[in-house]
Amino acid sequence: MKMKRISVFCGSSSGNHRGYREQARLLGRTLAQQNLELVYGGARVGLMGAVADGALQEGGRVIGVLPRFLVSKEVAHEGLSELILVDSMHERKTRMNELSDGVIALPGGFGTLEEFFEMLTWAQLGLHNKPIGILNLDGFYDELIRLVGKMVDHGFLKEEHRQMLLVDTEIDGLLRRMISYAAPAVRKWITPESV
Repeated sequence: MKMKRISVFCGSSSGNHRGYREQARLLGRTLAQQNLELVYGGARVGLMGAVADGALQEGGRVIGVLPRFLVSKEVAHEGLSELILVDSMHERKTRMNELSDGVIALPGGFGTLEEFFEMLTWAQLGLHNKPIGILNLDGFYDELIRLVGKMVDHGFLKEEHRQMLLVDTEIDGLLRRMISYAAPAVRKWITPESV
């Protein structure tokens, strides 16, 4: 798959593990080195700021999408290639989806998971066929990955939909998976016998 832009969802804090911030910055640098533009939440703080700074450091193009109510909290990154202001969190996700060819999740909290899973759900429903990846730094998402397996085991998720979730512990490995990704044919996922 030809990718031009990647959306990255991640924490607005840096967490308490120094490696997360370093890896976020490295992801930004790697995207720029591979001529992939970064689309992200527009903030200068936390892992969000680190991934943007990494891309900018390498001369990459970085597009931030930020709800207006967060600008007043002085979290907007002022060095971006482009900052798009929107009216709501939902509009932010929609705009990021429109701008990107793939999605990567780094460590984060509720907001990161909510944004990431909405993109994954849209793929499950056949609304897009973009690769959706988790960069599983230091096992951060191990329990979540096991939970997704449990969803399959208990009949709430089809195996082909689980395969939409790309996971790697290394940036280069994840990007290779995303580039070679082919979306599965989405069949009707609610059938009369499943009701």
